[in-house]
Amino acid sequence: MESPDINAHLAERLRFLRGDRGLTLDGLAERTGVSRSMISLIERGESSPTAAVLDKLAAGLGVTLASLFAERESPAASPHARRADQRIWRDPDTGYLRRNLSAPGFPSPIELVEVILPAGARVAYDTGPRLLDVGQQVWMIEGEIELGVGDDIYRLATGDCLSMRIDLPVLFHNPAEKPARYLVALATLRNSP
Repeated sequence: MESPDINAHLAERLRFLRGDRGLTLDGLAERTGVSRSMISLIERGESSPTAAVLDKLAAGLGVTLASLFAERESPAASPHARRADQRIWRDPDTGYLRRNLSAPGFPSPIELVEVILPAGARVAYDTGPRLLDVGQQVWMIEGEIELGVGDDIYRLATGDCLSMRIDLPVLFHNPAEKPARYLVALATLRNSP
């Protein structure tokens, strides 16, 4: 079940990150390839953006996709993330469900996300190189997926884990007839801006 305030949260978070980087709507649109009008709709909470659009915005802002769902970092933030407080978002195009597991606002170089990818679903992140150097690992909890990283395709089954950098286009595909569930661990690598 999607968190009830998720579009409002995305709107506020996107406005904050854009402003924090000194970007205008036009500047972010130019940097990401997402239209100014779409960014404006998202920032007003009037659009439910797709995973592909959110990925482009995150790449253009120099953050991870997971950080769009996070809170602003605060030294006073609790390190404890109760399940009831974890943000859930559903991609309107594919129905894939993502739950941010990490403690909201707690400063950490690691982010954890649980994903449920419906049977037959495909989610493509084609932004390629990013401003932020991020490592990612995908660990299959149940089911199977095909994971394309650039020109390479990996078939992951329950218990398998794939490590990668987020610097090439990535495609998640669930070829099975039942949902797949996996954990994504993201870490900002050394020497990142």
